[in-house]
Amino acid sequence: MAQTSPAANDAASLRLVDGYSLEMTGKDVPGLEEARGVIPAGTKINVTFLGNEDLQMRVAAAKAVKDFGFTPVPHISARRLSSQAQLEEFLAALQEVGATEHVFAVGGDPAEPEGPYPDSLSVIRSGILQQYGVKEVSIAGYPEGHPDIPTDVLWRHLEDKSRALTEQGLDAVILTQFAFDTDPVTSWIRTVREKGIDTEIRIGTPGPAGIKRLIGFARRFGVGANAMIVKKYGFSLTNLMGTAGPDRFVTDLAALLAQDPSSGNVRLHFYTFGGLLATSQWARDYVAARS
Repeated sequence: MAQTSPAANDAASLRLVDGYSLEMTGKDVPGLEEARGVIPAGTKINVTFLGNEDLQMRVAAAKAVKDFGFTPVPHISARRLSSQAQLEEFLAALQEVGATEHVFAVGGDPAEPEGPYPDSLSVIRSGILQQYGVKEVSIAGYPEGHPDIPTDVLWRHLEDKSRALTEQGLDAVILTQFAFDTDPVTSWIRTVREKGIDTEIRIGTPGPAGIKRLIGFARRFGVGANAMIVKKYGFSLTNLMGTAGPDRFVTDLAALLAQDPSSGNVRLHFYTFGGLLATSQWARDYVAARS
């Protein structure tokens, strides 16, 4: 592909970072309060559905997101739901605090479902989400694959969920696992579009974090973390005590997307690993340097 000018690359980087989203856990409310002055108003902030956090904690976090002027995107972990009643209880509690318009439906970590929902598709097809005011559902994408799910199954699930959301009259967003390498990401985006899925894609990337922690998370989720990939991301395996930010990954990804108009609407989703302030400051400074 032809090289683009520095000005064009800056413009592409700004488009990619504009409207970024963030991720937090139920325990991160103090961090959100600390970072609230740096995060743009209306920013989508995903609230995870962890096994060691209860309904009250998740709902309180979603309420804090809403109260601070951001857009809550609570996670619904299908295999962690013990019953339809538990799903409805969660949605009703979220609706009370105005946090059901946007949700992220994901299968979740347990190998065996704890209730009637083996996957996020079964939650979507239940028709329950709309009853509690859900308008947009994010679904998972895996540019670098999944350690426990064959690639052909991942693609079938993505197509089935996209089709089901359309049939249910719900808007969709594809939110990906975090990545270190632009090559599989751009190849995956191309395949998504070739399959006729024109949904907004949010590419997951880690915010600034310790290198050892980044590599640990990458290996846990089956994301490529070999020497070549981490070098492309912008840090060295010989300096595990340092920290790394996504500057190189974001800049390179923006340049590649700018050369491929068929990539469509692509934005960023930051996995903050507890560092909401550090991540939002990074995004602010990255934008300022290119504006």
